[in-house]
Amino acid sequence: MKIEVIEKDDQYILNHCTKYLARESRDARHDFGQYAPGDERAAICEAWRFPVVDAHWDGVSAAGSYPYNDVTFVYDGRRTAPASVAVLGTFGPLHSPVPLRPLVFAGEPTGFWATTVRVPKGQVHTYKFAVDGAYPLDPVNPQRTVLDNGEPWSRFFTDACTVPLSLSRTERDLLGRLVCHLLPFRLDENRRLIRGVYESLDRARRDEEFPLSYLLDDEVGTVNYIDKLIARQEQHHADDYHTCLKIIGEIIRSRFGGLDPAAAPADLYADLYRQMETEKVDGWDYSRYGSPRFFLLLLRRHAMTGAFAHPKHGGNSGAAGWMYLESRFRDARDGTLFDWRRALESPLGHNTDYRG
Repeated sequence: MKIEVIEKDDQYILNHCTKYLARESRDARHDFGQYAPGDERAAICEAWRFPVVDAHWDGVSAAGSYPYNDVTFVYDGRRTAPASVAVLGTFGPLHSPVPLRPLVFAGEPTGFWATTVRVPKGQVHTYKFAVDGAYPLDPVNPQRTVLDNGEPWSRFFTDACTVPLSLSRTERDLLGRLVCHLLPFRLDENRRLIRGVYESLDRARRDEEFPLSYLLDDEVGTVNYIDKLIARQEQHHADDYHTCLKIIGEIIRSRFGGLDPAAAPADLYADLYRQMETEKVDGWDYSRYGSPRFFLLLLRRHAMTGAFAHPKHGGNSGAAGWMYLESRFRDARDGTLFDWRRALESPLGHNTDYRG
């Protein structure tokens, strides 16, 4: 697998990292429960932004650029200046580390090292740094995973990733049912609209217009969006999901005669929502999670965001959420008031200025 290194100027990289990393305060003010006591990442603002996953532009065409991301690895060497830094990971041959170069600002060394590689969208990779003969994890990135051999590695994923990272199959199935009853697509007329978007296209046309979409269902990729959200920027809410989905599964199962909660009728979920809003849920284990209403509000926020955010974040599959808004909001001449294609690049839209 060939690694393509993308040349980025120092200013580009510093603009992406210094406002998050170059702070003098070591107060753990960015810890929302996701870090162990004493973890230095708790002092870093939005550490989840690293490595930097950005749009790729080959300088020629949107079609050729769209399938890739530029991933920039940054190593902070200000405390102990290293002699050499490289990165190795599953995005390339493990025996061929990619060297990082020191960054300079106004002719002076900054202490930061960086390199940028091109990585296809929709992928998950693990990596480590190689620093003066040692192989540490990324000291900034909160995403980590343990491989089958018991070795911990840092992890990142690129845009439009659909590989499950945070939630089990059972959790995703149950979450899909919960989300379906929170979103407007569950209404019959809206279901017909969303499904019609896909059924009106043949396979070749569908792959051309929605190259990174997967099978559309009533939650338009929102479960995938939440899975990625709690793997990265809202990792501190992962325990909320694991705990509450287990409690909700137990409650629905008991109300559904011991059968699979994912197959329970909509009325059971509607009743559960009403009880969660009042903080009085029959069968809820308050010793494990004190506020069912808090989780319901959290889920609503994530569900709505996932349905209408940019598809690169894992939800709004094939821009189906935007198509829904496009059809619902019309002017007196039946023209749309939500012409989202004007704002987006190919292949979803037709804006030639915007690139990701």
